[in-house]
Amino acid sequence: MTPTYSATGRQRLIFVPRPAESVPPPVPLDPPIYLALMRTWADRGRTLPGRHDPEWVRLAAPTVLRGQFSDPPVLPRDGR
Repeated sequence: MTPTYSATGRQRLIFVPRPAESVPPPVPLDPPIYLALMRTWADRGRTLPGRHDPEWVRLAAPTVLRGQFSDPPVLPRDGR
C-alpha cells in the first residue's frame, strides 16, 4: 500500500493490486489414469509429452551439406 496525504494532512492508504500477469496460474494436477499411462509409456521407452526426445531432435535436425542448394564458386583455370 502506498501512503498518500490529503490537503488536510490526514494520511490515507491506497491498495494497488499486483498485475494479473505476475500471479502464476494454478497448476492442475494430472488425473491418476493419465499418470499411470505416462508411467507405462516411460517404462517402455516411448516419447512422453513435454519431455525431451533425443530421437525427434535427431530426425528434425537440418542435414544440409555445403553446396547442396547452391553451386560452389567457379575458380579460373589459370589460377588467377
